[in-house]
Amino acid sequence: MWLRIVTAMVIVYAILSAGVFLAMKQTPTQFGSVMSKLPMVSMIVLPFEPLWNIARAGVLKAGDPAPDFRLQTYDKSSLVELSSFRGDRPVVLIFGSYT
Repeated sequence: MWLRIVTAMVIVYAILSAGVFLAMKQTPTQFGSVMSKLPMVSMIVLPFEPLWNIARAGVLKAGDPAPDFRLQTYDKSSLVELSSFRGDRPVVLIFGSYT
């Protein structure tokens, strides 16, 4: 009986971990909608950080050029493209919140 219970718990744990991993591979909006429905205890019980590191590892290595992207300026008056600065001057990208 105990073997069946432990086996069932391991299977449920593996299924939940796989589900969270698949959610991490989705767009941030989809991932956020999945995470908003999970209880906070799942962040403690499931191997969240190792799964996140694997799911979002990417393919860039140190020294690789940054991929090109285009963003609106803060005042929405124009677009800025990263490649327009290549070879001209250094660019520092700061990620965070200003709220």
